[in-house]
Amino acid sequence: MSLNHLIKIIVLFKIVTMSDGSCGVAFKGKCWCGVTEYDRMQQYVVNCTNQGFSNTSVLEHMPKDVEVLIFTGNFLSKLTWNIFGRINEYPKLKIIDMSNNHIREIRGKTYHHVQQVERLILNHNNLSISSNEDEVNHLHPRIFSNFINLRALHLTNAFSDYSSPELSQDLHAIFVKSNLTNLQKLHLEQNEISRFKDRNVFCDLPQLEDLHLGDNNLRELNFNVMCLHHLRFLDLERNRFEYVKKRDIEALEMLEASSGRTERLILDFSMNPFACDCTIFDLVNWLHSTNITVRYKERLMCNRIEDHAERINSLDFKKCSVKLQNTSGGHQVFLVFFLVVLIFVLVGLIGAILYVSKDRIKYLVPPVVSSRKVHYTSIQDDEVAQEVHV
Repeated sequence: MSLNHLIKIIVLFKIVTMSDGSCGVAFKGKCWCGVTEYDRMQQYVVNCTNQGFSNTSVLEHMPKDVEVLIFTGNFLSKLTWNIFGRINEYPKLKIIDMSNNHIREIRGKTYHHVQQVERLILNHNNLSISSNEDEVNHLHPRIFSNFINLRALHLTNAFSDYSSPELSQDLHAIFVKSNLTNLQKLHLEQNEISRFKDRNVFCDLPQLEDLHLGDNNLRELNFNVMCLHHLRFLDLERNRFEYVKKRDIEALEMLEASSGRTERLILDFSMNPFACDCTIFDLVNWLHSTNITVRYKERLMCNRIEDHAERINSLDFKKCSVKLQNTSGGHQVFLVFFLVVLIFVLVGLIGAILYVSKDRIKYLVPPVVSSRKVHYTSIQDDEVAQEVHV
């Protein structure tokens, strides 16, 4: 055992033996502080769960060794500026969990002086980040601007209920202004997102690896994935996909084939209400041929009628092949027929134009003939004149 490792064990033992669970006078016995196992490792935790706090003033008086803050189940409608006090007040703080606090608004300077934090959890709140929801502007684009080392951002069921297209637009504004250049994991599950009005909503997260969009209302992949060069996992489970559009399949294949990728892309389409008909023919063919890892693809189900699901890989798509061939042949026949009709129409139009303009054409043609007659007559007159002269 190395000397450094031995010193770490001794220091950890001293902290554990000195910690009695008390956080100090300011906490009035409401919270527990000390070393315990968190995230499969021993860490110094400040735990203030379900204590009825209506403000965050006690967070300025935490023990200096805090590594994990659990401040959940309270009643914090608004987070004010600098909730952690002076700069570098808690240099070891790595994880902040402020879930289920009824948080409505986060000000732009709320999380100043937390450059070392790597994980922020704001699940199950009531955040309003929209500038259009009511007369009050809750959009503060720089709410995450000081999380320069943030690796994971958890926003599951974090937003108030309003139009999801506006949500994506406001999220993009936040991502642009917050400079989350090291963010690797983003959780946006259970936010009733039906589509993304801003297709580039995630393009300012250059290191994003895991994007969790499960339990929403998405029917298609209507956001730009080609800008997510490091994406390795895309969670789309329990959405509203009835089929997967061909353009979405092509976009995913282009991302997988892009240069510089070191890991295979993983997708999850589980528990989507796929239709048991020819609309998923492209999806089924793609599942058999793609190099992308589709989780549980052998267990993907489709719904023929309500409350009756079937495995996609058990369906017979022979009729779909014939139908597609017939459709292709039908398209060719229709194209030939359309061209023939177009030719007849053009010929008819030319004939009609000639018929309507026949008088003008007759008027233009005779002068040419008469001019020629005059020409020859004049020649004959010259010849007669010459003969008389002789």
